[in-house]
Amino acid sequence: MPISDFRAIETLAKAVELGSIRRAAAVQGVSPQAASQALAALEARLGVRLLHRTTRSIALTSEGQQLLEATQPALAALERALDRARTAKDEIAGPLRIVAPKYSFLPVLWPLVDEFCRRHPDVQPDVKLDDRIGNWVQDRADVGFRIGSPPEDGLAARRLFAMQLIVCAAPAYIAAHGAPDSIEQLASHRCSVFRQPGTGRVLPWLLKVGGEVISHDLPPALSTNDAQFETEAVLAGHVIGLLSGLSAAPLIRAGRLVPLLTAHAADHLSVHVYYGSRTALPSRVRAFVDLSVERLAQSSAYVLDARELAAAEAKGRRKPRRR
Repeated sequence: MPISDFRAIETLAKAVELGSIRRAAAVQGVSPQAASQALAALEARLGVRLLHRTTRSIALTSEGQQLLEATQPALAALERALDRARTAKDEIAGPLRIVAPKYSFLPVLWPLVDEFCRRHPDVQPDVKLDDRIGNWVQDRADVGFRIGSPPEDGLAARRLFAMQLIVCAAPAYIAAHGAPDSIEQLASHRCSVFRQPGTGRVLPWLLKVGGEVISHDLPPALSTNDAQFETEAVLAGHVIGLLSGLSAAPLIRAGRLVPLLTAHAADHLSVHVYYGSRTALPSRVRAFVDLSVERLAQSSAYVLDARELAAAEAKGRRKPRRR
């Protein structure tokens, strides 16, 4: 049924209720002429007369009476459904679909989801972690996170913080093998490489040299497509790894990892939160975006400044004193 028929039936019901097409038009925010034309068009499509009209009054024909009696339950159900949709928009409840990268992102995302669920227990998170860039519409996402460039046009986005790439080793590795003093010396060390999920392509190390980011290929002593596995291998002292600040920063601050070649740490990537229209966001989506910005915008939890990196490297390179 055309939407114009729904509107014409609404006009018919309102005109009978108020006793005037002019009054019905005023309530619906249209001109009397538009209301009359809508009713006339409906009568023409149905091939029957629905209203008896005089200059002073209107009355339903028997066909009009039958039409209203048959359609009023459906119209009332439709109105209730629309009211529920309006109410749901303002409630912090219901499903919340979140998409985020799998690469090192769980330590960032889980505290947000945990805090949000404690604040709003009627929300049901539906979380998809995937390093492949998906389709916003097909994923039916409410909120997304991305490492790298902002998402495509048509989505709103907020930059949260820089994502660093830091060369790291465990104290045990440095004690056993020493630490490289230059990029060139990396070739003589045991290094891990990351394989891109989905394609299996080995990614080069990205290092900053003279203000530019370069790609540096290394013979792998270990390769994996899982960031957590690579981090564990570095922590165990098997390899040196190029790790993201998302996983490395807390471990460096705890003394479990030592940053190396810190003058070459790259920070050209950023973490963004993105979402749909700014004007029609359900309250649960707006509340989660606001919490993400509040907790993560310009966060230092996953970012070490140059001074902190240099101090951690100097401390980690010192040989333990002999007793």
